[in-house]
Amino acid sequence: MIFETLQSSPPLFIGVTAILGLLVGSFLNVVIHRLPKMMEHEWHDQCRALNEEASPPAAAYNLFVPRSACPSCGHPIGAAENIPVVSWLALRGRCRYCQAAISRRYPVVEALTSILSGYVAWHFGFGMATLAALSFTWALVALTFIDFDTQLLPDGITQPLLWLGLLINFGGLFTPLESALIGAVAGYLALWSVYWLFKLATKKEGMGYGDFKLLAAIGAWLGWQMLPLVILLSSIVGAAVGISLILFAGRGRQAPIPFGPYLAGGGLIALLWGRQISQAYLGF
Repeated sequence: MIFETLQSSPPLFIGVTAILGLLVGSFLNVVIHRLPKMMEHEWHDQCRALNEEASPPAAAYNLFVPRSACPSCGHPIGAAENIPVVSWLALRGRCRYCQAAISRRYPVVEALTSILSGYVAWHFGFGMATLAALSFTWALVALTFIDFDTQLLPDGITQPLLWLGLLINFGGLFTPLESALIGAVAGYLALWSVYWLFKLATKKEGMGYGDFKLLAAIGAWLGWQMLPLVILLSSIVGAAVGISLILFAGRGRQAPIPFGPYLAGGGLIALLWGRQISQAYLGF
């Protein structure tokens, strides 16, 4: 009954999906904040194990435990204080108890995820394509902000994203399976080759392995035909942002710039408008 109602009313379907995007965006804030810390804890445990040192007992820390709390005073955040966007606006961006500022990042991620989710629902309509595209979009949002913060693209997101892309395209949802397989391999090798050519020429590392895996995942979702467009878009935007930071923000030329957010942006553009862009280019 619910599915039939959503299918018969596109505005309702888009609205419900946008609200779902708000809720998912709230959870993505947790992922963005905690997943790098979880990785750091795991690395420390591995180092201790290699050195045959006993790991000290530690409280559980994952995406669900402990409860979210104010980083300044430690007050646990209640349900009424955790309504996406609304709570931040109602509290005027401050903790109710200690009045410490709450980062604008939280409502931005929630609102962005909601807008993108609603647009995906409008673009693809009711069906499996929207469900798959939402998963792809949400993963790219999380990877974008994690890379901005830490210059890391966690395997815990990129690798499942790659396998899910191949599984989704087993029936050719976005591209034939053969194209998806070639896209995964070509996506990885394309940036891997650039990495080694740059390293041999300059003795420096120009990007991380997480970038290879992210482009491989995008190739698995969209097929090898979309990889040139994704690389072109991400390179243009990345170069423009990098030059702007140097000219207007005083950022040094040697300061590293994460490439993952631009790959994610290129992948999302290719998902939504890749065919139209390619056709327009070929027509031109």
